[in-house]
Amino acid sequence: MAEPTPILDIQGLSVALPSNADRKHAVGDLSLQLFPNEIVCVVGESGSGKSVMARAILGLLPVPRVRPVAGRILLEGEDLLAVPPARLRAIRGQRISMVFQEPMTALNPVMTIGDQIDEVVATHLPLPERERRQRILELFAAVKLPDPERIRHAYPHQLSGGQRQRAMIAMALVLGPPVLIADEPTTALDVTTQAQVLTLIKEMQGLRQTGVLFITHDFGVVAEIADRVAVMQRGRIVEQGPAADVLNRPQHPYTRALIGAVPKLEPPPRPAPSSKVPFLEVRGLDKAFRSGGGIFSRGRVVHAARNVSFQLRRGETLGLVGESGSGKSTVARCVIRLVDPDGGDILIGGEDIAHLGRRALRPWRQRIQMVFQDPFASLNPRRPVGRQIADGPMTHGVTAEAAMARARSLLELVGLEPKAADRYPHEFSGGQRQRIGIARALAMDPEILVADEPVSALDVSVQAQVLELLADIRRRFGLTMLFITHDLRVAAQVCDTIAVMRQGEIVESGPTAEIFARPSHPYTQTLLASVPGRAWTPPAFADAPVAAAV
Repeated sequence: MAEPTPILDIQGLSVALPSNADRKHAVGDLSLQLFPNEIVCVVGESGSGKSVMARAILGLLPVPRVRPVAGRILLEGEDLLAVPPARLRAIRGQRISMVFQEPMTALNPVMTIGDQIDEVVATHLPLPERERRQRILELFAAVKLPDPERIRHAYPHQLSGGQRQRAMIAMALVLGPPVLIADEPTTALDVTTQAQVLTLIKEMQGLRQTGVLFITHDFGVVAEIADRVAVMQRGRIVEQGPAADVLNRPQHPYTRALIGAVPKLEPPPRPAPSSKVPFLEVRGLDKAFRSGGGIFSRGRVVHAARNVSFQLRRGETLGLVGESGSGKSTVARCVIRLVDPDGGDILIGGEDIAHLGRRALRPWRQRIQMVFQDPFASLNPRRPVGRQIADGPMTHGVTAEAAMARARSLLELVGLEPKAADRYPHEFSGGQRQRIGIARALAMDPEILVADEPVSALDVSVQAQVLELLADIRRRFGLTMLFITHDLRVAAQVCDTIAVMRQGEIVESGPTAEIFARPSHPYTQTLLASVPGRAWTPPAFADAPVAAAV
């Protein structure tokens, strides 16, 4: 019996970086094969070269600064590195397509979804407009987009994140290419939407016998869909093989370190709280946002929080979990009074801060601080990070010299060098910027820390380091923490108690172990059932510390 022929065959690919880069090649001597009706997951940390490899296949590199310098990329025997630009344009979309990580930036904001996909079809196929429209509507139905005719006339901003990603998948599949590259297509999605997109990709791949090259750093996703796995480190594949072998019996130290850093879905045993008296108590919190309206219309009202109530004892961590739009971040911002609640009480040590004016709130700003989801957006790009950490204490009367000394000691506490105080945000990695955000919050010596999705955009190993840092800080300073997340694996490892939010309301709450073992509300059951790779338990490796992956 003849061996199957790979539909995509990458042979000894090397991609050069500019001379001032931290290494010579973004991708070095990389070889990888993809067969029809197969899903190959390429995993590794940010900077490992995964996306550079994907863009090299499609000829989307920013040449000449980043350019292929060796190797071949054979698509059905044709070398994509040797074909002229006109031929490569014909291949894109028709023979090989890509689903990008962030559909909002990949889609044209001033064109309807239907027009953007129609442009792809019209470029490659000589079909009349009616047939193109019918093909698009049928594909929208196939990727389970509701009301295909409405979606066809909608603009990207009018769709949810999950719907935009489905539209991107429809655009990639509209010409029936034999190869699909998916570059982190589920990273920013909620667990339920993520499960739907993964199911959709697998269904479409099976129907069309498509070979899928799936780039991700989420090992839960790998366990859910991969046939084979290739692990990349600093531009090279250090291990590859069948998914079951790589996930359960990894051989390379880097792979073992990555898998060892994956949070387990089973909550660890937790000690009983030392106090039964609530330190932070939220009672009947309401917040609605209003938009539009006028003389003849009432406008739109969105209830982001409805009668939200929970308690946090001193030193405890409460996790607020749920999908995007459930109201988690709104509740967090109300608690810290970055947003004014419409009703309800927010008590800290028995004192209500929900209705205090700006001047009366100033002393409370020191006692409750926030770590934001996107550290790059929350840091001023034009000021050194040390000064940004020192700003809070200086505002409250600390001298500049003392505040800067404190900033340097805090940078050391969160694992950075004190001299990093003189550098700017863009000079740090994502994980380092998140450490700076934590240092800035700690500069005020808070009693309560509100962490809003602090690790959602980080690689698994960096995520593990930041979570360990938060746990160490919590133990050292006795912090009470409100932890916002949609990652249930993270919630299982970090939180003492869980409150599940849906459409602005808390539908279930209780100790983390009880919620995960015996969820009572159907929505909680759906969330837990949607966790990618939920049936896979990451093996533990005594010889693979998290630091080895960095």
